[in-house]
Amino acid sequence: MAENTKSSGCLQRDSAEHEGYAKAHRSFNLIWKERGSAQPKLLEAILHKDNFNRAYKRVKANKGAPGVDGMTIEEALPYLQEHQQELTTRIYRGKYTPSPVRRVEIPKPDGGVRKLGIPTVIDRTLQQAITQQLAPIYEPLFADGSYGYRPNRDAKGAILKVKEYAEQGYTYAVVLDLSKYFDTINHEILINLLRKNVKDERVVQLIKRYLKSGVMENGVVIKTEEGSPQGGN
Repeated sequence: MAENTKSSGCLQRDSAEHEGYAKAHRSFNLIWKERGSAQPKLLEAILHKDNFNRAYKRVKANKGAPGVDGMTIEEALPYLQEHQQELTTRIYRGKYTPSPVRRVEIPKPDGGVRKLGIPTVIDRTLQQAITQQLAPIYEPLFADGSYGYRPNRDAKGAILKVKEYAEQGYTYAVVLDLSKYFDTINHEILINLLRKNVKDERVVQLIKRYLKSGVMENGVVIKTEEGSPQGGN
């Protein structure tokens, strides 16, 4: 990754990754202390160069396919280096419009299909940057027995938790899968819940634009009035 120490926050080389992570943790701690419980600088923390660099590295490590613009992860790096200041300015002004996600259908074992949505690499990076700053807000609120889509938790940990419950004397388990749950999430309810803990309205509106960004299927953009796409990372 190209070395750049300008205040615009251009991404750095992988050789500096370890040092970058250490600096990122220090920077995030200072930002959280400055903003306190009122979170006046949540968007600034999201777009902070250390947070954004870490987000790109996470997206790169996850690999993944291009979105609707066809841009690969490797191609996104020089684009971000050249346009990151422009991108962050548009986000701060509330003028950034996320791209629609690219619809991909994955066959299910029962014969049906699971519809996934692949965001562009730029949007995946920004979404990851948002996630990294929302995690400290929401992780303390989640149930200890919840393992889906959470940092430092995996299937092995979930199995160990089930084993722990069994050893405590529990003898019944309920297995269920809510039909099309992610496809039918009510946006209004979700946004109102978000506002209870996220006090920076700019961040709330940015997330809302992602929910409303639409899905491209067979070359046609379909509006998303409900639901949240699965598949971006």
